[in-house]
Amino acid sequence: MKPLVLIVEDEVALVTMLRYNLEKEGFRVAEAGDGEEALTLVAETPPDLVLLDWMLPVMSGVEVCRQLRRKPASRDLPVIMLTARSEESDKLRGLDTGADDYLTKPFSMPELMARVRALLRRARPAKAKGSLMFADIEMDLNAHRVTRGGRYVHLGPTEFRLLQFLMEHPGTVFSREELLNAVWGPDIYVEPRTVDVHIRRLRKVLNGEAETDVIRTVRAAGYALDIAPVLG
Repeated sequence: MKPLVLIVEDEVALVTMLRYNLEKEGFRVAEAGDGEEALTLVAETPPDLVLLDWMLPVMSGVEVCRQLRRKPASRDLPVIMLTARSEESDKLRGLDTGADDYLTKPFSMPELMARVRALLRRARPAKAKGSLMFADIEMDLNAHRVTRGGRYVHLGPTEFRLLQFLMEHPGTVFSREELLNAVWGPDIYVEPRTVDVHIRRLRKVLNGEAETDVIRTVRAAGYALDIAPVLG
């Protein structure tokens, strides 16, 4: 079945343009004109991806994204936030609420379609068989499930791919650019600061109370999955 994209937007002209382009690319489309309607539609007919406007009547897109991430059924739902806000602080805030990607209006339709396709590809469960282990962390690639010390760790699709890549290369320090190419892909432009946001989100859910932080930050170099003490 064709992937279902939910457009959450109150500008009728933009909704019409998005629907036309998405259907031309082979997607099914659903629409919501405000935040509350969007949450209802997600619960009734779960989409494969959400295009979410920041400024919405009734409930903002930021609050919609927060509520989606609180619910187990929509915690891993890919979300692209669309907004006229172009300041870096706004972009980081949007990503911090749980959005997987962020696009500033006005945007080109080819760029949006490329991001939709890339995010849907990345959101699919890993095809590789087996599991990865690091310290007390286990990643089941078949079930798309992560546990730490027997505790289930709720990860969004981007955090899952980021952790998978780090677990495949334990102890190796990767720069932001290397992580962007490996996790997001070279065909999609994402600002390097985006890596910091997702690392912070990954740390928050992965490191429970009294648990060791397994992600090491190396100043001016990048990040590594490493619990060894830093000397010097």
